[in-house]
Amino acid sequence: MMISKRVLKRLACCYCRLRSQPSFIHHFRNFSLWSTKKDPDLEAALSRNRRWIVNNQIKNIILRCPNQVVPLEYLQKKFKTLDLQGKALNWLKKYPCCFEIYLENDEYHCRLTKRMIHLVEEEELVKDMQEPVFVQKLAKLLMMSVNQRLNVTKLNELKHSFGFPDDYIIRILPKHPEMFRLVNNGWRKSSMEIELLAWNPDLTVSAVEASAQKQGIEPCFSCSLPSTWIKSWQRFEEFNAIPYISPFLNPRGLEEGSKEMEKRIVGLVHELLSLTLWKKLSIVKLSHFKREFALPEKLNVLLLKHPVIFYVSNKYQIYTVLLREAYNGSELVDKNPLVIVKNKFGDLMQEGLHEYNQRRRVVNLEKKRKCMNLMKPERRKVASSETSNQDDNGDTLGGLGRLFDPEERKRFYKVLFDER
Repeated sequence: MMISKRVLKRLACCYCRLRSQPSFIHHFRNFSLWSTKKDPDLEAALSRNRRWIVNNQIKNIILRCPNQVVPLEYLQKKFKTLDLQGKALNWLKKYPCCFEIYLENDEYHCRLTKRMIHLVEEEELVKDMQEPVFVQKLAKLLMMSVNQRLNVTKLNELKHSFGFPDDYIIRILPKHPEMFRLVNNGWRKSSMEIELLAWNPDLTVSAVEASAQKQGIEPCFSCSLPSTWIKSWQRFEEFNAIPYISPFLNPRGLEEGSKEMEKRIVGLVHELLSLTLWKKLSIVKLSHFKREFALPEKLNVLLLKHPVIFYVSNKYQIYTVLLREAYNGSELVDKNPLVIVKNKFGDLMQEGLHEYNQRRRVVNLEKKRKCMNLMKPERRKVASSETSNQDDNGDTLGGLGRLFDPEERKRFYKVLFDER
């Protein structure tokens, strides 16, 4: 009876502690909303892109510096914005094919290697050729928005995801004054917006509709999951039975929380992902456009309701949504010309990382060999001291220690019996 009372008291204490920490319970509930079945191939695609994104940002920092040379001390300060820890020097040494480090005036500096500069030039050529594609993408984004306007500050957060160059406003808007206009009602930089002036019906065909036209079927979402996902398949077929609603349709006529509104939001996110280079977006950054695209307050919950269409990951504590149908394993099905160039950058990174690892391996083996050579004399000293101790012990026995030797014992007994 006493044991049961103690158990009850402990349980009561644990309950009180949990009740006194509402933030922990709230965090746990929020985390449960993000739980999803992991896909190893898509997780591998995200981890591969992570290093590329960081090094691409470092590359852009170097290109913006005078003479395209950056002091390592300045780059170290920027590491916090890149979500990196440790020393910048150690990170850059891992990629000798991309970054060149040299010492000048007792200070380390970094610049791009010749091979890296050639890739930067190739990327600029592709961007020039892709300018008509940028115009179409920007027009589509504005046509999907409620008021055909998008905030420049918000759009800058996603410009690299869509493949836009850093100077896309200066590069695109002045050449197409009949389509775009820059508006600033608040006279502040954060209130600057891009407005669409001309509606183009040819651009209102979404990726889902274009795929359906090729196959000669009604517009619907596709599924790339195995048939073993029975419940997900059933929910997907029920959802797919609802007629497709174009993301370019104005949502004002749709009821909030209705199936039709959900269909329109799923179609809009699908189209946004289709316009990106890697068919993925940060959910946090996408949520910044709730007002512009009429997105729900809990966008993450809606995305998790459709695991057949979207894959939600929290790798590196960055919540990301990927378009499942755009990937075959961990590889993109259709690669944009910019992606091909950027993949060359990734290959150059891997080459440098392999070279760095090989050098580290040689250095570690050399250190191990030196340690072994230093240990050999010590072992010899120990062995010689042990033998000398054995000899000393044998002498103290007055020669009787030799009787324990089998050969010596044989000779002893032979002499003894022969004398008889």
